[in-house]
Amino acid sequence: MTGDELRKTKRLILALDFGGTKLAAAVAVPGERGFLAKATAPSPTKKSAEADRKIILKLAARVLAGRKPAAVGVSFGGPVQAEEGRVVLSHHVPGWEGFPLAGWLEERFGAPAVVENDANSGALGEWAFGAGRGTKSFLYVTVSTGIGGGWILNGEIYHGADGLAGEIGHLLIDLEGPVCTCGRRGCLEAIASGPAIARRARELLASERSVLQDLPEITAREVARAANAGDPVAERVLRGAAQALGRALAQAITLVNPGRIAIGGGVARSGERFFTWTREAARRYVPPQARVEIVPAQLLDDAPLWGAVALAERLFEGTQK
Repeated sequence: MTGDELRKTKRLILALDFGGTKLAAAVAVPGERGFLAKATAPSPTKKSAEADRKIILKLAARVLAGRKPAAVGVSFGGPVQAEEGRVVLSHHVPGWEGFPLAGWLEERFGAPAVVENDANSGALGEWAFGAGRGTKSFLYVTVSTGIGGGWILNGEIYHGADGLAGEIGHLLIDLEGPVCTCGRRGCLEAIASGPAIARRARELLASERSVLQDLPEITAREVARAANAGDPVAERVLRGAAQALGRALAQAITLVNPGRIAIGGGVARSGERFFTWTREAARRYVPPQARVEIVPAQLLDDAPLWGAVALAERLFEGTQK
């Protein structure tokens, strides 16, 4: 066995991603770019924490192929107590409340495990391997079914006093706006997330004509496609969401002055005009001297998995905080 083969055998990282709609597992080697193996599966129709755990173990067995990991990194779609490796809850899957996920994984794989929420994990992944490389202060925002964020400061995830730093989706944009999942009105998530974009389009279609009326189902993806094809209703909806995102980012820029902001998630694939509208709105509401560098995320759906790799690498280095 070569030295390289020995290193790969002894130093495998198992990266796991517990998402709201899918689960994923991958195997990587510290310091190398590219997964040795990766497997995904959709979340079961009847959602439960127990079902998710059974699926993730099957995915892990598939990618490990009989090998033993030296460390396990986990991205979880919901708030966690990172220092304890414990899930607080999942907004999408029942049964996760208070679950000791790191300890459970350590028992099954005989290796240390570290757990982080998906937005923070995605932020670390983009900082270490993607759009945030070379920055000291980096903000990652994911715009999809919900809107979340993570802030990397001097190479570390900044959690805040209560672990809530980066929750940009719940910045108030419109005090009279639609009701958010959190119960308040006018949060960014209630205005610019994928479901919010689709809802706003349906509202306008009650009184205006659009190509969207011919579709069996209206989604944010279809709104973006129609907007980029020149449909005026779809364009108004997408521009409104982008401008709301830009106003929220302006608040973040004014407060923490990040060197770069990367936008990921499904809505961020809406095209260059979406980014143009977002940047224009952000510049309008920040101090004139403030840097406004807003770019697409590079790792797309794999950002949380690569964040899990980066977290596990720090277990080797003894720098996990």
